[in-house]
Amino acid sequence: MSLVTYEVNDHIATITLNRPEARNAINGAMRRDLNAAWDRFRDDEDAWVAILTAHGEVFCAGGDLKDGEGSVGTFGGTFWEKPTINSFESGMELFKPTIAAVHGPCIGYGLTGILFCDFVIASTSASFSFPEVRLGLPTIVGAIRLPERLRWADAMELLLTGKPVSAHRAKEIGLVWRLVEPDELQEQALAWARTLTEAAPLAQRATKEVAWRTATMGWIESVRFGETMRKVAAVTEDVAEGLRAWREKRAPTWRGR
Repeated sequence: MSLVTYEVNDHIATITLNRPEARNAINGAMRRDLNAAWDRFRDDEDAWVAILTAHGEVFCAGGDLKDGEGSVGTFGGTFWEKPTINSFESGMELFKPTIAAVHGPCIGYGLTGILFCDFVIASTSASFSFPEVRLGLPTIVGAIRLPERLRWADAMELLLTGKPVSAHRAKEIGLVWRLVEPDELQEQALAWARTLTEAAPLAQRATKEVAWRTATMGWIESVRFGETMRKVAAVTEDVAEGLRAWREKRAPTWRGR
């Protein structure tokens, strides 16, 4: 049985954590499967949008402390035997749209992972926590990323107390983008993914890359980079199709090239 499943339908990839008997705690094998799934999505020309979700009642219980591959270093997703900068949750350059569909507890490694998603849709059953400090361990990637997403005090609430916040609190502070009833979670995530596939996929990726890279650039460098990306996108087949569809007053048929 695969610890992480990967399926594509209508340009939407669904990446599912599949270790429910262990509350989807991340061990070394599951981490490798998860990294492989994200690599596959990045390179899959037929996959334009990804949904990250999970089987079972718990989205992710964090790193598996019982896993011998990383000992305590697995907690929160840091395995001592390899750097994490190229994994999805720790900085992979991925400019396709991504959605997290979260139910139940989302802990440590799980929370780090959804922070890299563009949209977090959560059921009212969800909760979120970085409990590392309650074990005497620091949170690393979460401490880097969370203040970029939230106000400082709200980020520190999660990082420095180790206590979980409810789905409603997570929505209030901006960690969750959309809050839904549990039986609507998958339907709502899929509906949003379908909405995203209505736009030109290469234009989306160029736009997201501009937003990502210019966050650390000066204004002049940002504009120059953005205009360069515009020129690159302008010669794609999708641009010709988009303009043709506009003239013909019909929906475009994107091909991602």
